[in-house]
Amino acid sequence: MLARVWSAAIVGIDAVKVGVEVDVSGGLPSIVLVGLPDTAVQESRERVKTALKNAGYMPPMRKVIINLTPADLRKEGPSFDLPLSIGILAASEQISPELLGDYLFLGEVSLDGSLRAIAGVLPIAAAAQAMGMVGLVVPEDNAQEAALVDGLKVFGFKHLAEVGNFLNNPLLYPPVPTPDRRAQLQATPPSLDLRDVKGQAHARRALEIAAAGGHNLIFVGPPGSGKTMLARRLSGILPPLNLEEALEVTQIHSVAGLLKERGSLVRDRPFRSPHHSASGPSLVGGGSYPRPGEISLAHRGVLFLDELTEFKRDVLEFLRQPLEDGQVTISRTRQSVSFPARFTLVASTNPCPCGYYGDTIQPCTCSPRQRENYWAKLSGPLMDRIDLQVAANRLKPEEITQQLEGEPSLPVRDRVQAARQRTLDRLQNDHIQCNADMESRHLRRWCVLDDTSRMVLEGAIRKLGLSARATDRILKVSRTIADLAGSDHLQTPHVAEAIQYRTIDRMQ
Repeated sequence: MLARVWSAAIVGIDAVKVGVEVDVSGGLPSIVLVGLPDTAVQESRERVKTALKNAGYMPPMRKVIINLTPADLRKEGPSFDLPLSIGILAASEQISPELLGDYLFLGEVSLDGSLRAIAGVLPIAAAAQAMGMVGLVVPEDNAQEAALVDGLKVFGFKHLAEVGNFLNNPLLYPPVPTPDRRAQLQATPPSLDLRDVKGQAHARRALEIAAAGGHNLIFVGPPGSGKTMLARRLSGILPPLNLEEALEVTQIHSVAGLLKERGSLVRDRPFRSPHHSASGPSLVGGGSYPRPGEISLAHRGVLFLDELTEFKRDVLEFLRQPLEDGQVTISRTRQSVSFPARFTLVASTNPCPCGYYGDTIQPCTCSPRQRENYWAKLSGPLMDRIDLQVAANRLKPEEITQQLEGEPSLPVRDRVQAARQRTLDRLQNDHIQCNADMESRHLRRWCVLDDTSRMVLEGAIRKLGLSARATDRILKVSRTIADLAGSDHLQTPHVAEAIQYRTIDRMQ
């Protein structure tokens, strides 16, 4: 007898429907698995055979041929254990096949028949809903995660025998209730608060501008000036994720197997901080069958690169295209996969190898050639894409010892949200959420300069040798500064302040 069960495979962060065709016919007892399965799927033959026996079913004592369609799509991971098991039971007439065409089946099966959680359930559930499937059958530990998708019946089970009973008697098992997604997204106080930062008014202002406009930011300063402390507090002043963003981020983390609370949306904006020894594929994603890298895991959040000049130059060059396009495309022989990568880059570095160039307390011991070689690790095109280049100076002794607290993060977050709302009101028809994403046509319309502002900007271009891209970045930052000030038009002070955030251009 022939039976067909539906499952799904992950390609990038999207799901592709996979058919599991099982035929039980005459011949010596064996299981033949075809359709480009990887090692984990091939090994499922032994897991499934033992699990069926321990779940109280009778493994067919005939030849079983299993075909995974489409045949040219690589199938990987243990998530096909459950559909393989159900297909064998249906083909051997041990369960009813009536519901098999309406549901997707996913799950790893242990030798005793219990079901184990898998990664990537949320994007598969979203795809199942888009495909018009009635429901999804998954391990109990994945049920709440799948239920985040509206319009889909989700059934979660602990054991293979329960799945068989459900297919034979579906009315006895109610679906998992849909959780209140919006309640999960209520804003929480930031764990790292700006009130802990003493002084550094210029750097704090840059953080606020970066958050309001989604601008990339780098802090340059000597050791102990608070660069890392400042950078780690950026995510706390960013606006909370909306429902669409939260679903998008949660899907990426689900595919990567990083969901800390299954069944809950990721409510906080991601903050990723890879070590400077990270490779290119770990940063942008990759592998024989591509998986998301750090920049995709930082989607809608912050990617923090501490000690930027310690990263290999070729690794940093991988960031240029994602910073411009908001996504990364990884091409392999068999497939090409795109991952979202719209993040805010925050970096920190010392001004020279010894770390004290320009410091008013400790003299620099580096030669001009050493400083030149140090900055040569960062290419001009990469630095053009960093909007805010900020000097973080060491605190004075009296600033260190005073007990005064800085402004807390929550009032800053309120100003940031107000500025972003102005951006949304202005650019909502173009589906742009922050000024950093504006294109040339938006600059021509919303960043019009008067004669005085134009003269100031032209002088900066000549003095600093700015490229056209760097000039556009200055205009975008100026627009954000105007939004924070509640102004509809760019004014000379807005442009002048934006130019001041080109510290590295002035140092070189």
